[in-house]
Amino acid sequence: MRALASWAVGMASGALFVLTCSAMATEITPAIRSELAPSGKLRVGLNHGNFLLVTPGSSATDPHGVAPDIARELGKRVGVPIEFIKFDSAGKLGDGAKAGAWDVAFLGNEPQRAAEIAFSGAYLEIPSTYLVPAGSPIRSVAEVDREGVRIAVAEQSAYGLYLARTIKHAKLVTTQGLDSSFDVFVAQKLEALAGLKPRLLTDVQKLPGARILDGQFTAVQQSIGTPKNREASARFLRAFVEEVKASGLVAEAISRNGAQGVTVAPPAPAR
Repeated sequence: MRALASWAVGMASGALFVLTCSAMATEITPAIRSELAPSGKLRVGLNHGNFLLVTPGSSATDPHGVAPDIARELGKRVGVPIEFIKFDSAGKLGDGAKAGAWDVAFLGNEPQRAAEIAFSGAYLEIPSTYLVPAGSPIRSVAEVDREGVRIAVAEQSAYGLYLARTIKHAKLVTTQGLDSSFDVFVAQKLEALAGLKPRLLTDVQKLPGARILDGQFTAVQQSIGTPKNREASARFLRAFVEEVKASGLVAEAISRNGAQGVTVAPPAPAR
């Protein structure tokens, strides 16, 4: 019995240590609060063009979706009111860092953005692949990057930035936004449409005979960013994201908002 009691005490102590470390990881200091919300409110940039993160039709000031839910939790932890800032594309949201348009932003973590933005680890992942038209000889993701293949892709989307770095032989045909990439793909009879798989599952239903290629060319890492010069904010956000993944909050937000085709990102490597 004495051994059992000692074991129980040890387990309780271990749990307390874990909880204490978790709380300490996101302890709010005046320096963190002043960096995250220098105006006294947390300005949160959201890409309303990404229907997986922001529910379509959401208002600019009171949006719904996975990203707004996590943002509200962030505001509670920081202890300041939130002001949501609406953007209609990932590119415009990313450009907002230079203009000081937001304090934190929910967007894909891509190297091209890292010069201006300090990112947390990913809180969720979205697979990206291709849609090909009826009768296409292309059977796999690997076959897309070849001479003569034209790929419609939304300009400055996270997966578009990935393709800009990695495509060697095919031609990227960039457009303003997801809807435009689909329209151009159809109108110009292009060989492939790049996109987030959940969106392509909707697009393929509009085109008889079209197919979505198995697998993925990348998984977009959706993260929380803050302007590069805010080091205390960046550290806090990295810890915050790991906590809300581990606690199940991100999984609950995905389920509550019916975000099909996305998954909670794995824990970020220790830094």
